[in-house]
Amino acid sequence: MHQEKIRNIAIIAHVDHGKTTLVDQLFRQSGLFRDNQVVEERLMDSMDLERERGITITSKNGSFQYKGYLVNIVDTPGHADFGGQVERVLKMADGVLLLVDAAEGPMPQTYFVLKKALALKLRVIVVINKIDKPAARCDSVVDEVFDLFVKLDAPDHILDFPVIFASAKDGYATHDHTEKSGTMMPLFDMIVESIPAPRGDAAGPLQMLVSSLSYSPFLGRLAIGKITSGKLHIDKDVVVAAPGTAPKPARITKIYRFKGTEKVETDGAGVGEIVAVAGMESIMIGETLTDPLNPIPLEGIKVDPPTVSMSFVPNDSPFYGKEGRFVTSRHLRDRLFRETLSDVALLVEELEDAQGYKVSGRGELHLSILIEKMRREGYEFQVTRPQVIFREEGGKRLEPYEELTVDVDENYMGRVIENLGGRKGVLLEMHQNNGMARLRYRIPTRGLLGFRSEFLTETRGMGVMNYVFLEFGEYAGEIKNRTKGVMIAMDQCTTVAYALFNLQERGRLFLGPGEKVYEGQIIGEHSRDTDLVVNPAKGKKLTNMRASGSDDAVILTPHVKMTLEECISYINDDELVEITPVSIRLRKQILADLERRRAKPAA
Repeated sequence: MHQEKIRNIAIIAHVDHGKTTLVDQLFRQSGLFRDNQVVEERLMDSMDLERERGITITSKNGSFQYKGYLVNIVDTPGHADFGGQVERVLKMADGVLLLVDAAEGPMPQTYFVLKKALALKLRVIVVINKIDKPAARCDSVVDEVFDLFVKLDAPDHILDFPVIFASAKDGYATHDHTEKSGTMMPLFDMIVESIPAPRGDAAGPLQMLVSSLSYSPFLGRLAIGKITSGKLHIDKDVVVAAPGTAPKPARITKIYRFKGTEKVETDGAGVGEIVAVAGMESIMIGETLTDPLNPIPLEGIKVDPPTVSMSFVPNDSPFYGKEGRFVTSRHLRDRLFRETLSDVALLVEELEDAQGYKVSGRGELHLSILIEKMRREGYEFQVTRPQVIFREEGGKRLEPYEELTVDVDENYMGRVIENLGGRKGVLLEMHQNNGMARLRYRIPTRGLLGFRSEFLTETRGMGVMNYVFLEFGEYAGEIKNRTKGVMIAMDQCTTVAYALFNLQERGRLFLGPGEKVYEGQIIGEHSRDTDLVVNPAKGKKLTNMRASGSDDAVILTPHVKMTLEECISYINDDELVEITPVSIRLRKQILADLERRRAKPAA
């Protein structure tokens, strides 16, 4: 297809502002599906984890036709932890749809994604979504978006951005937000008119920057990117090049275009088209497919540095190998390095003094999603507590800071402010409206570790928190993590109700009766600040001297069931989370009580 008839757009926004739902409507109303075809909601969210959590984790490609134009579309994640996915795919776009919630207005991730789009000089269409909300304030949100452009030093011609109002859920877009009906046709027309056609020399040497990777069990690795110069065809000899490295020869075996979310095989492709290419087994994101006679690599993809790291080590607990299929250090190594091929924000390094790997990413959620994916694939391993990545500059110790925005009921505001104060957070702004408060903080990344679960408890599950990486700043001082000790099993056994009934007076339990535990496993939280070694298998002494009616029934308080994220943020530096496809257990790094006491430094 001629490049003048192509439009490449990325959908960018804060989490939960409706990106994937909008893509659904664009696909449906472009005539991509038959009238009687059954289509799932949130079509682009194909991973099980994405459907369960209602969030986009990886960027996806798709396309549709409208009035003779081919519109290639990229759906991006909204969470700050997956910002690396946004940075790498924006190189494929010539313009973006910036979605903003009509009630919430611009949020921290809105600032982040818009900053990246403006840095690449992409054309921006502002879509004020969810105008069907009763609390929608369309005009003031448009003003807030304009202020955000000004804050980011956008040039004058960008400040004159087109605006359209929409309800992706109800399937309409309009130039007048008081008209709450219709179709998506005004948005289709705006995309075709406002987004420029891709630029490039169709007669020049081939150049295609690899922005994403996919995998086929039959063809191996597929490189996805936009052709910025020249043409591609099957059996074409190319080289894989990157600045500062020697070109590697390769041959194109298959070329795929996108139709909807499906890949359709084609013989060739030209400038401006986004395609998936097979034939290069060792290609990486950020490399360029180029002409062997005139190899000109494009500038690679720049991503923000990781801020949090964890150690992944093979499982060495007494229950090793009982629940997982992939348990060795080699299995762990292969899987982690395979993940770095598609996730440019992830960094994996081998540990010098242990059989394990230091994995660095954008945040707790980023790393916990990787852990959950591996768990579901059958891997068994252990992880340490997340650690913030520090820097040394000019003799000063620097640490990453986040901009945190929380929306809470005014009744719970005092607790949240007190908690964030103890975590070295500095309040920047506070707005109160209709019984709700919005607080904006500058806070060390260390202060956010483990905060989400406490925040939800303090706000009775009604609070909303969002954060985005801000900068590296001076070390803020010590932040206390957990103030209470834990209850530790003294031996390998099966828990019994009678023992747990007596132990629940000492604190909160993490498991119920009839569960197998081992020495050194954490079974609950102690009510005091010291660890307590306990026997969860202690039964009741049975004698014939007891009257038949004198026994009281054993009534157990329901035990605390922690999610993977809660487990990771709960542990201390001397503890581990054991992860298997079946179980998530907390344990001490040193299992034997006597050895733990010897290793403990003298007070």
